[in-house]
Amino acid sequence: MDPTDNDALDAYSQVVSGVAEALTPRVAALRVRRAGGRPGGEGSAVVLTAEGHLITNAHVVGDADAGEASFDDGTMAKVTVVGRDPLSDLALVRTDRVTPTPPEFGDADRLKVGSLVVAVGNPLGLAGSVTAGVVSGLGRAMPARGRTASRVIENVIQTDAALNPGNSGGALADSRGRVVGINTAVAGIGLGLAVPVNQTSRRIIYALMHDGRVRRAYLGLVTSPAPLPAGWAERTERRTALRVVEVVSGSPAEISGMRAGDMILAVDGAALGDAQSLQRLLFDEAIGARTEITVLRNGALVDVVARPAELVD
Repeated sequence: MDPTDNDALDAYSQVVSGVAEALTPRVAALRVRRAGGRPGGEGSAVVLTAEGHLITNAHVVGDADAGEASFDDGTMAKVTVVGRDPLSDLALVRTDRVTPTPPEFGDADRLKVGSLVVAVGNPLGLAGSVTAGVVSGLGRAMPARGRTASRVIENVIQTDAALNPGNSGGALADSRGRVVGINTAVAGIGLGLAVPVNQTSRRIIYALMHDGRVRRAYLGLVTSPAPLPAGWAERTERRTALRVVEVVSGSPAEISGMRAGDMILAVDGAALGDAQSLQRLLFDEAIGARTEITVLRNGALVDVVARPAELVD
């Protein structure tokens, strides 16, 4: 083996071990209980605030209202569920005692395909487990199911870091140890997904912390970033738009005339380029508001007017 290969492996090991050392004390194993003390889900949770808030997945807490968190040093704490948002698969719980100091949270919007990431969680009951890999895709979508409807969580991070049951709610960190995602699902062999930490998820977390819920507007679109045709890319001076993959039956988007295959260029005149930019618009102030969506359809620009409904789980 070339000596430079050893140097590269040593550097990689140092990065992963450094991230693990920083994050393992700040990721708890989480077990929740449903009403009446019935057993609930198990997963992981990441320390969020010095006041004892932990962030995890909505699917981990489910309909539970309480549970226990155990930390790497053996500390046990009772937790209560503060709020959950199934559409982003994020939830907040709060402990009854002092927790380790929170880790640094980064910005997933700065990730690139190929970026090194480290996952820390409690898979299969094995506390403090660490795996590493790279970002293998951005802007992915994955299905989620609420109590009354099937939905899609958009703009998730795809990674090849090994994830197993129990990793859900754990930390996905960049090479500097900043938490950039909350691991949310095992999508298949060698494939994991995480909810990004960014401006939109911070807004969701703030709403959960203060209101226990997130009021959201609902269009009923499944979208994915896609390149614009060359001519339109030159004309608009943009390389990408949002391709409509699916229009949910009976949704405001269907009523407005949106179609699968439409390329969304702008909403109310504001240019869009990624799934996150659309999600930023779909909060409480957009409910019932006249929303003009500019799409590229069959080589022509079309303006579609929709009125987002309130999302009810």
